[in-house]
Amino acid sequence: MKKITILTFILIIFSKALLANKVDFIIVNKEDRNIILFNNGKELKKFSISLGFEPLGTKIKKGDGKTPEGLYHIEEKLNKSSFYLALKISYPNPWDIRRALNLNLHPGGQIMIHGLPNADYDLKYHNKLNDWTEGCIAVSNKEMLYLWKNIEKGVPILIRR
Repeated sequence: MKKITILTFILIIFSKALLANKVDFIIVNKEDRNIILFNNGKELKKFSISLGFEPLGTKIKKGDGKTPEGLYHIEEKLNKSSFYLALKISYPNPWDIRRALNLNLHPGGQIMIHGLPNADYDLKYHNKLNDWTEGCIAVSNKEMLYLWKNIEKGVPILIRR
């Protein structure tokens, strides 16, 4: 009976250690150009980011180059895209769609956190000194791998000015 109790205890400790690095909330600060990852209210990591080519303000329509602002969640993990790895964000939400429709516009979509391009990569352009995406949030490939390993579908993300 003691072996089962000890084994159970070891499994609980090991599983808690594994979950300690799992991200349960994400904040993106557009003005500060950073993404902050949290677990249980404690900051785990902070990375600098690149944004859409027209980052000021919230996304209103397809093609405006803006990174949206609001509360979303990680909708999908993509390992086959134009970028190293990607986490699809649940933009547009119902409020984004309503706003765009009221303006007779298409809200756009396919907003992601992603690494560097798989093809046509240009070190002088695709770097953290530039806002080069079409509205996405870009990090280095090393940082993207960390995000990929530690973020699951459904994790909330707050994107703010």
